[in-house]
Amino acid sequence: MVETQGAGSTTKGDGGVQFVLHVLRGRWFSLFASFLIMSGAGATYLFGVYSQEIKNTLGYDQITIVLLGFFKDLGVNVGVLSVGAAMNFTGYFMIWLSVIGKISKPKVWQMCIYICLGANSQNFANTGALVTSVRNLPESRGNMIGLLKGFTGLSGAIMTQLYLAVYGNDAQSLILLIAWMPAALSLIFVYTIRQMKVVRQPNQQTVFFHCLLISIVLALFLMVTTLLEKAISFSHAAYVVAATVSCALLFSPLLVFIREELAIWRQMKQNNGGVANTIVENPPPTEIPQPQKDQVNSKTSTSSCFSKIFFEKPASGEDYSILQALLSTDMLILFVATLCGLGSSLTAVDNMARIGGSLGYPKTTVKSFLSLLSIWNFFGRIFSGFVSESLLVRYKFPRTLMMTLILLLSCIGLLLIAFPFPGSLHVASIIIGFSFGAQMPLLFTIISELFGLKYYSTLFNCGQLASPLGSYILNVKVTGPLYDRKALKDLKKKGLTRAFLPFIVLACVTFFGAMASLILVARTRQFYKGDIYKKFKQQPNTPDTKMASSNTTNNTS
Repeated sequence: MVETQGAGSTTKGDGGVQFVLHVLRGRWFSLFASFLIMSGAGATYLFGVYSQEIKNTLGYDQITIVLLGFFKDLGVNVGVLSVGAAMNFTGYFMIWLSVIGKISKPKVWQMCIYICLGANSQNFANTGALVTSVRNLPESRGNMIGLLKGFTGLSGAIMTQLYLAVYGNDAQSLILLIAWMPAALSLIFVYTIRQMKVVRQPNQQTVFFHCLLISIVLALFLMVTTLLEKAISFSHAAYVVAATVSCALLFSPLLVFIREELAIWRQMKQNNGGVANTIVENPPPTEIPQPQKDQVNSKTSTSSCFSKIFFEKPASGEDYSILQALLSTDMLILFVATLCGLGSSLTAVDNMARIGGSLGYPKTTVKSFLSLLSIWNFFGRIFSGFVSESLLVRYKFPRTLMMTLILLLSCIGLLLIAFPFPGSLHVASIIIGFSFGAQMPLLFTIISELFGLKYYSTLFNCGQLASPLGSYILNVKVTGPLYDRKALKDLKKKGLTRAFLPFIVLACVTFFGAMASLILVARTRQFYKGDIYKKFKQQPNTPDTKMASSNTTNNTS
């Protein structure tokens, strides 16, 4: 449905209202809403903060905390879009009630369910915001996924500043904030984020680079603020100032998007003789079923469903069916590489604080390691998005090869922990945080490029299941028990080196994942040599203007 409003018949005030509606219904505001939702979707990254509160209050041992961490990772990756907000609130609200003693102490299996439900918020954001944004702006998917996942990486630090300003240094109140804030953001913008017709936006790359600069400034501010809060005692007023500045930077991309929408608005008026047109609704294109054609094809085709799934798959970049993609060799290789890479990285991150304590670092230094992990996790996300996109467009550098290089870099960070020397843990924190952050945007982007966007939401959720599976195998079943046995022996002997054998195992597993990804590089080499965005470049540069013009003609005829 399109409404057309003549500028000559409206007042300036009405024109302002029409422009506001134009902005709110545009794809840039939809992307801004995605930024906000993703910035509130990283509650899982605060698990290390409130898990100690759960452990102390409910009397859980470390093995139970590790088990809860697994269900936290599981909840991140197996969510349901339509009930994401409700599940987020229910899960974390029940955890908060348990911690403050408002309900009886839950059993371990109940806590596992609570944290799995609560962690669903990140999957809700991925499915609702990230997938929709990729479909709306497919030519810049690398940049966009890097930014969106970057804001998710910063969400833990952002929510920390908010809870310090609102509740003070109270870990129990942090759980309450995690319960209501992501759910509120999702409900506020649930109708804003929607799929639109694929169009080429003017100055698209410039807009993303402006957002990149804003996000880097926000990340650096959060890093400096976090380090200062650990070094000196902040007053409540100082916490309020820090939270205010954080929110101001978080909302800054909206100014960039309004500027772009204003330019589009003025161009629409200029191209249509001063007529300001507002596109009220731009629904996604729907496929019109053609039953007669399908019936003919079903009768004349000699290929069975089995052969179509295994032997008659589309070319890379075309739309695969769900079974065609999941049962393909490329997806299997990608799953193995992700299981090894992300599984090892998650295990290393979960054990970083324990390793710092084993090396004799004070608690303040260990917290600085975790801060370095967080900030470089962000830089890894935006690096893998923007740099891989730039290398792909300019030099046809395969994104799969970028994944191989990131996994090899992760091996170096793990080996620095396995064979420690003075200062090695600082360097390892940077490398592991960077490589960990870089892997997820690459996974999401590669899936969208190789298997198409038709079933993207299902396929990327299936692909990232390798992350919690790898974490469970490597953290719960392999390195956790191995570390505990070695740590006990080391404490008795007052030696430390044998406690780091698990990280040698993780380095070997990650190297195996890197070698597996090289097979995918070879298989997709020809695909990445071509123009993978060719089908999206056939869209006009100013579709909104063209659409509005055609509707003006229809209304006057």
